Amino acid sequence: MLKNKTVLLGVSGGIAAYKTASLASRLVKEGAEVHVIMTEHACNFINPITFETLTGNKCIVDTFDRNFQHNVEHVALAKKADVFMTAPATANVMAKMAHGLADDMLTTTFLASKCPKLVAPAMNTAMYENPVTQDNMKRLESYGIEVITPASGYLACGDTGSGKMPEPEVLFHYIERTIAREKDMIGKKVLVTAGATREAMDPVRFITNHSSGKMGFAIAKECMLRGAEVTLVKAATTAEPPMFVDIVNVESAADMFAAVTGRADSQDIIIKAAAVSDYTPAEVSDQKVKKKDGDLSIAMKRTRDILKYLGEHKRDGLFLCGFSMETENMLENSRAKLLKKSADMIVANNLKDAGAGFGTDTNLVTLITRDDVSQLELMGKEEVAAAIIDKILQMTK
Repeated sequence: MLKNKTVLLGVSGGIAAYKTASLASRLVKEGAEVHVIMTEHACNFINPITFETLTGNKCIVDTFDRNFQHNVEHVALAKKADVFMTAPATANVMAKMAHGLADDMLTTTFLASKCPKLVAPAMNTAMYENPVTQDNMKRLESYGIEVITPASGYLACGDTGSGKMPEPEVLFHYIERTIAREKDMIGKKVLVTAGATREAMDPVRFITNHSSGKMGFAIAKECMLRGAEVTLVKAATTAEPPMFVDIVNVESAADMFAAVTGRADSQDIIIKAAAVSDYTPAEVSDQKVKKKDGDLSIAMKRTRDILKYLGEHKRDGLFLCGFSMETENMLENSRAKLLKKSADMIVANNLKDAGAGFGTDTNLVTLITRDDVSQLELMGKEEVAAAIIDKILQMTK
């Protein structure tokens, strides 16, 4: 995802510096070229050789180091970078950055960089909450630098509170959001449904399906990475939802219907990827509920069809995409669904195909519109999500 991207990591003198090694490793695994600049104090917490081994690039510490190719190193790195993250960022280094001081390689390169910049504060709680530090962070934000809110917890100094650097995985997602995709969806509002609704049969049991939420999450993440404002209406899932989206948790099909239809008028794109249970127990008298061979038989009624309702009440400018999961006659059934429910596109797959459907990390889908049928090859769900969004953007130009 980060292939051909260059990431600059600044490491200042805090105990959390050891976490940045894991971040560097993750970035390299995702295809990024990673360069690390350390302050002299940071070298007391982690050896530069660690970063050189992980990244394959020289770790820069000394501004006047002559052991590199003949160019102005801080300017060369600043020009090359797609993003510059300082993690950990101590109170001292943030104060320098906020006021334009450049007395070491890290702050000099930071000042010379025009790429997006992120700062991950890490320090003692009292230092973090000090009004001077708070003012410096606000000053950085006023210059368009993103200051990542630190985590709360037990700190190395023995205190408990704010000031803990977020875990490497969290920092990775900040970098990913910044540079992974072209921002071709800025200004668009997208609603995505994901997961499996649950319909209570009694206080103990419920009706559901096998949806993990992975496909819906991949779509929501793709839209977020492209700059869209994303609302994720999430039923029961086993996968981890993406960061940086507005999550609305729902339980039943009725809950999802209310959540989606209540927000439909403010959206530009709605993608219904959730696997909604088609039936819910009906309210019946005791005489209609009977025991048979130890099993409880309950009268059922259809749930309200979210996609059909959205199609019937679709305003101009709204793009409506649904999913169709079939076991036979996939194209015919999916095309009929497209027309019946007044959708703009149906993403169809056959649950009998290997690698497709519920719970997998891959999918094999066909994109069906009124004018076109495009069968995609088997690929990861993140790649499928990218293809779906590419098609939608192509149709909405």
